[in-house]
Amino acid sequence: MTTCDRGVWFAPDGLTGEQLVTFGQRTEALGYSKLWVGETFGRDPFAQLALIGAATSTLGLATGIANIYHRHPGVMLMGANTVAEATGGRMTLGMGVSSPAIVNKVRGVEYDKPLSFLRTYLEAMEGSMYTSVAPAEPVPVVLAALGPKMLELAAEKTAGAHPYNTTPEHTAMAREVMGPDAELCVEQKVILTEDPEVARATGAKVLKFYSRAPGYANAWKRMGFTDDDISTQSNRLVDAVVAWGTVDQIEARLQEHADAGASHVCIHPLHPEDGQGRPDDDALAALAPGSN
Repeated sequence: MTTCDRGVWFAPDGLTGEQLVTFGQRTEALGYSKLWVGETFGRDPFAQLALIGAATSTLGLATGIANIYHRHPGVMLMGANTVAEATGGRMTLGMGVSSPAIVNKVRGVEYDKPLSFLRTYLEAMEGSMYTSVAPAEPVPVVLAALGPKMLELAAEKTAGAHPYNTTPEHTAMAREVMGPDAELCVEQKVILTEDPEVARATGAKVLKFYSRAPGYANAWKRMGFTDDDISTQSNRLVDAVVAWGTVDQIEARLQEHADAGASHVCIHPLHPEDGQGRPDDDALAALAPGSN
């Protein structure tokens, strides 16, 4: 049986600052290795991680992901280095191209040729000036990568990839594309409930938000899902992308990712009632490393 590192992914915009810090401390106390925070329209991810880092001592901190269209490459480096230096090197910079729905429609920033834009961005960030006290080691970078070309770029130019909204079959494909040495940090949504109606309704509500993003829709099509699956958030799609059921059933899905080549799986504990609104503390505890 293959083993891999386990972390937590969450977008804690609905939590107060105090609740955010408590969530980070609980994640650390339960033995998770790393906490990934998302970025949409809420708090700045680097500021969030700095808050959590100041209240923890061993927990790894990661952006999942920081949007490259929202920041100059030098500014991205500044944010990552600031958190890394302040927390003794616990920072991982997950970054990516997000989606035109956020970048263009909401922020009004041109969204064009994301693959070549990201390649150029990485080169510019590598050469950016940084005059403050630097972290002892360069901050590891992973890319939000789904398709083969983006996965190839991740393996070529960074430490690895951070796939999101995928399946164990996608993990196997990603490992094959990137080779044996790249980091493969997979997000897996989980809902700790045995009620199929609750699980599928909650999962469908969450996936509806992502179905509007062409990157996810195209990735799901490459995984074998149809336009109808995606537009309706079918049970087939929800069951494949969201792991629900008993602890043992969810653990089996996480093991599938490990066996497929994931080096790190970050669980995304959706609440059966609120979805992404708040983390499910029961799932967080039940799926903690060493709890089973």
